[in-house]
Amino acid sequence: MNGVAIPNNKTDHMKYMPYMDQIDSTVRESVITAMNAYDYCNYTAKDVKRVLQKDILSVQDFQALLSPAAEPFLEEIAAKAASVRHRYFGNNVQLFTPLYISNYCENYCVYCGFNCHNNIHRAKLNEAEIIIELESIAKTGLQEILILTGESEYWSDIKYIGRACELAKQYFSVVGIEIYPTNIENYRYLHECGCDYVTVFQETYNDKKYETLHLGGNKRIFPYRLEAQERALMGGMRGVGFAALLGLDDFRKDAFATGYHAWLLQRKYPHAEISISCPRLCPIVNDATINPKDVHETQLLQVILAYRLFLPFASITISTREKPNFRDHVITLGATKISAGVSTGIGSHGGINQEEEAEGDAQFEISDSRSVEEVMKAIKDKNMQPVMSDYIYVG
Repeated sequence: MNGVAIPNNKTDHMKYMPYMDQIDSTVRESVITAMNAYDYCNYTAKDVKRVLQKDILSVQDFQALLSPAAEPFLEEIAAKAASVRHRYFGNNVQLFTPLYISNYCENYCVYCGFNCHNNIHRAKLNEAEIIIELESIAKTGLQEILILTGESEYWSDIKYIGRACELAKQYFSVVGIEIYPTNIENYRYLHECGCDYVTVFQETYNDKKYETLHLGGNKRIFPYRLEAQERALMGGMRGVGFAALLGLDDFRKDAFATGYHAWLLQRKYPHAEISISCPRLCPIVNDATINPKDVHETQLLQVILAYRLFLPFASITISTREKPNFRDHVITLGATKISAGVSTGIGSHGGINQEEEAEGDAQFEISDSRSVEEVMKAIKDKNMQPVMSDYIYVG
């Protein structure tokens, strides 16, 4: 990376590299302290019943809803969550699609298909190819796009991503990015290029587990990643998204840390638009200590409902990692945003390579490959309203 030392498995994962911004914030310490103190076995059915009688939830109420004691009350929790969802979002369901423009990566994450040691077909779209992809997606009627890259500052530098945002803004009213965490000045530049929001998956908030999963690359530096959303807001971004990859570690603690992290930043930056994604770990074979089967659909639903009640204003996205029936159901209860026409490969939307599905290999397999039209029909069949964009720029 232009002569800059890249962290490896001997690098202290809690120590910033010299080129990384360090911000003066107590949010990270607050999140980790609260997560470590969270003992979900302490909550009882009585605690859950008490929470169901409240309209505004405390942090402790959120913890109760994530506890095993809440599982027998999922029907009651779902009914309350559906009411809250309708109160703040009506029957609207926001639609978007991701666009992967590069799958080169400098990180060694043991669970990820893009990791630098995996022997996959790598690709990076040039400007003309990005335009082809954007035009193809825009024809579906979508007005929001999420631009993704592998985490390589060499192959996908800030100028490259900024140009992709500038191009995307010509076709879409809302542009988001899911890239490597970066410094405040870079987020400011990307915002000036047309980027509206930044999503970062923390993966797991357990720093000890995090260390064993991220063996190389800038992603190994735990605090720098955790503070990415705050740096993005300091750089002028309108909104930020949060997520843990449920199944990497104790999903209840990771779900709590995700929601609490979002809650703290919402209070610190009241103008910020907050969103949460709810991905489950896809099965992998190269780490026997990771068991994604620990998080079943019932547990995932519990997490989504708890997010909905604790963060009533937050947008909640349900991933294409989940099956169509589950996604269609959960948008009536808590989720407010759903992707459609999804491909996680490079160059697969616009027919750049007619002989293959994509120029570059995908990051993970999806469970819902429906087109935009099919997803819109499913939304309407649930008496919900698909929304392409809910944001208007006034200049």
